[in-house]
Amino acid sequence: MEDREDSSLTKSFLFLFIIGFFIIFVGIAFLAAAAMFSGGQVNFGALIFIGPFPIVIGAGPEAVWMILFAVVLAVLSIVIFLVFYKRRM
Repeated sequence: MEDREDSSLTKSFLFLFIIGFFIIFVGIAFLAAAAMFSGGQVNFGALIFIGPFPIVIGAGPEAVWMILFAVVLAVLSIVIFLVFYKRRM
């Protein structure tokens, strides 16, 4: 019985992972198209986690604020993760 539950959980996780990846890819494509066709200045800021190591990148005149916002969201997500992890234990 547990094998079926584990299998359905794995399939659900994989499905959500693929959907999330696809949504991110489409969003990046829209941003790239808007940047090419707008002719104006484009602002960009991102925070990428690879394991425990954060990589922060940004471009444009407002990039500093976007990077700070990304870092705040990352710290907030880590705190929420730790709170839920402690409750589970």
